[in-house]
Amino acid sequence: MGYEDQSHAELGEMLKERGLSVPRSKDDRIAALIWDDKSNPSISESTVSASPNPFQERFPWATVPVIAVVAILIIGGSMTAILFGDNIIGWFTEDEFDGELIDFDSTQARAFAEGLVALGDSEWQGRMSGSASEHAAAQSNLNNFSDFGLSVEDNSFAVPMFEIQEEPQLSICMPGLLFPPCAFSDVGSQETVFTHRSEFVLQGYSGSNDYQYQDQIDVVDLGNGSDNSTWEGASASIGLIFGQGGVSSNTQLLLKAQQNDLYGLILVTWDSTGGENPPNNCKIPGDEGRCVPYFKSVDTTQFESIPPGIPFMMVSNDVGEQIRDEVVNGEGLIRMIVSVDNQGERDVKAPCGILPGKTDELVIFGAHHDTVYNGPGAVDDTSGSASVLELARQFANMAETKGEPYYTMKFCTWGGEEEGLHGSKAYVAAYLGQLQENLRLYINLDMNHVDIDLETRGNSLWMFGNDARDMKYINQIVDQFKQENPYDLASRYTINTQTLDGEKGASDGMPYNSDHGPFVYDIQREPGDERGRAIVCYGSGSWEYHTFHDDMDRFNEESLAVSGIIYGSYAAWLAWG
Repeated sequence: MGYEDQSHAELGEMLKERGLSVPRSKDDRIAALIWDDKSNPSISESTVSASPNPFQERFPWATVPVIAVVAILIIGGSMTAILFGDNIIGWFTEDEFDGELIDFDSTQARAFAEGLVALGDSEWQGRMSGSASEHAAAQSNLNNFSDFGLSVEDNSFAVPMFEIQEEPQLSICMPGLLFPPCAFSDVGSQETVFTHRSEFVLQGYSGSNDYQYQDQIDVVDLGNGSDNSTWEGASASIGLIFGQGGVSSNTQLLLKAQQNDLYGLILVTWDSTGGENPPNNCKIPGDEGRCVPYFKSVDTTQFESIPPGIPFMMVSNDVGEQIRDEVVNGEGLIRMIVSVDNQGERDVKAPCGILPGKTDELVIFGAHHDTVYNGPGAVDDTSGSASVLELARQFANMAETKGEPYYTMKFCTWGGEEEGLHGSKAYVAAYLGQLQENLRLYINLDMNHVDIDLETRGNSLWMFGNDARDMKYINQIVDQFKQENPYDLASRYTINTQTLDGEKGASDGMPYNSDHGPFVYDIQREPGDERGRAIVCYGSGSWEYHTFHDDMDRFNEESLAVSGIIYGSYAAWLAWG
């Protein structure tokens, strides 16, 4: 019986018996066995002479010298050069994914998510980076990795981070009859106290200040923030901005406030469409008709120094309109008390569970375990962290039956994402040499979740990567996933795939908006350095994004199985064939 008559698995066993590395495709396995036969005369020639060489029949150029090059790469342990090398990949254009879909327990993933949410701040519910609750989440993940039987890596990095030291306060007062206005003795004054988290939310790297009614701080309407002359006239005032208009981000808003000596910033979230196509935060169940404020950060690298004394918050549309009517255009006074230390560093955590492989080459799964300070973050990104934990558990179980994987597998969760990808950036910087040499693939799961209301909110997930060779196999796995339809998932969810292999910042490039960014672009430290390779999954978003409403009520654990099975199956195929 010739090699061509052996099964894919039988060829793999033959290579293992000879102590050789096992490539993925059947043709590659036949080539390795043929070359080993040529290199070791003691092996019986009867096996290879029983029938014509099917490898050479399909590839006439595959003479013994060429096969020798192929076999040297295989025997030398550089399987990835054959599968993924730029010059060699063209030889094997018929390679196909021939693995199995892995298991993924959605119920267990939900349990992981519930455990992380329960570790949130007792008052504000979030797991803000650098806080005790973020550290508790990291320790919980570390403990889980250890319980699965994985080795653990307890990373901690000091990064620029703010700390909210007291609950912020915001209120307005309409003066009464007596002087000073809005003082305790001012008969007839009327005060409106706004509720933190539901009516106003601090923004990332807000500064501190204590503005009382008696300070009579002016509030200036800056419109949509696009008119520079209004900024220039707002010095020594609090700026009120309706939407962002010509100003592209919180970073630009805070920079302009710093440049024009503003005393504070209030950003109003509102529906600029007049109700025709409201943004998601303006249609959250229970808050219909009110645009719920949410947290966003700033890019600290854009500042020479973060201003310590400019409070920065977002308010709901109705609060913003009341401030405009009663303070900007009326006799009302504003009170704003914010206590935030934004000048120092805090430790953020990046725990990893490690399944050692035959080589130092790495496949890394990642998600961020921190959340915004003002909400539980069930979708963003407890869903991703729970998926990474369940995948780590599955891979630990697979290793018990399959043995040591070819690649070293890491399962990591990151702190610091919500404030600027600080944890993953610090990790890449700390392990730069190792990653440049050994990183095969980074897999990012950030909100890989679809809301439980599929009919109203959609059922789509987006899977994308920056290398067509990876996405070729992902598309094949998606096809297999649809055919096998595990847990009836393929009939309920729409899976979109795309290759984004352009330059950083290009429309066809990978976005630098989650923890995959550093693994793709920060690895390029010198001209000519290759980008890292990554695949990412996003779900169809969350109306509750970055608000206090992002809790377990709308959590849909079955949706996590889609990316868990597809990306997990690819990683398992890379690891074990």
